[in-house]
Amino acid sequence: MVDVLSQNEIDALLAALSSGEMDAEELKKEESQRKIRAYDFKRAVRFSKDHIRSLTRIHENFARYLTTYFSAQLRTFVQINVVQVEQLPYDEFIRSIPKMTILNVFEAEPLEGRMVLEVHPNVAFAMLDRLLGGSGNAAGRVQSLTEIETIVMERIFSRAFDSLQEAWKTVLDIRPRLEALETNPQFMQIVSPNETIALISLSAKIGDTSGMINLCIPHVVIEPIMPRLSQHHWFVSQKKNRAPEEVEILESRVYKTELPITVELGTSTITVHEFLQMSAGDVIKLNKKLNEGLDVRVGEKIKYIANPGTVNGKMAVQIVDTVTEEEDLDE
Repeated sequence: MVDVLSQNEIDALLAALSSGEMDAEELKKEESQRKIRAYDFKRAVRFSKDHIRSLTRIHENFARYLTTYFSAQLRTFVQINVVQVEQLPYDEFIRSIPKMTILNVFEAEPLEGRMVLEVHPNVAFAMLDRLLGGSGNAAGRVQSLTEIETIVMERIFSRAFDSLQEAWKTVLDIRPRLEALETNPQFMQIVSPNETIALISLSAKIGDTSGMINLCIPHVVIEPIMPRLSQHHWFVSQKKNRAPEEVEILESRVYKTELPITVELGTSTITVHEFLQMSAGDVIKLNKKLNEGLDVRVGEKIKYIANPGTVNGKMAVQIVDTVTEEEDLDE
């Protein structure tokens, strides 16, 4: 990861330059010299920046879908956002999560291998408390799950994987399926400790409770579809040209589409009392004059102006003008 200077460090550096303790020319010489960067083979770089950007874009959509899903299920304010997408060894991920947490181990066909959705206990127990009729304030509770709590957790997170499927549709049509729900990270070994994973960290806020949701995707699982995560493939897939046969079929269906056409003789405003007193033979005064054209509506919009008449003893209208989009908007 790139080191970023804090504001205090920047102020100290500027003060050293201005006082003469550090020479700017020497800094330039050091910068121009060839630098050697250490490479840790235990932290192999398997995901390029392009892959990280694509994973970020996918899981930003995942976060939005999850926000909608949990808000509807829990009937309270829920906000989920992507905080960071990084790559690190699987062993480091296991050591970074609490000893007691909610681990949803799942598979996503046609991908081979298992992935993990880790939910911080604060968030998981707040969801559980809310689903069981509480206010959602279960922060700080750390204990093993009962059988009923386990079943409730499995059901809500199984349905949450529908959001993951929807988010990945632009890349691959996956079918996530919950395999197991664990609470102890030491009993969960889905890949070797040195295997590189993509860790998508999401911040979750449920009412006044907040915590992290981490999605662990091993490199070996998505390695077959890595080319689809490139920027080039992303934009090419968005700009697919339709075959001529598809265009012809689409045009033929559009031409055969039926649209309702109505002719409006005019409008009038009356009171409810006048409406209740109406009877056969009464005359309603409209807002149109005899020499004015009638509005012809296609669907809900006025498209033509017509004159009334008859054809073979049946009522008809004759189109005399066309209403442009600008004129329609003015109305």
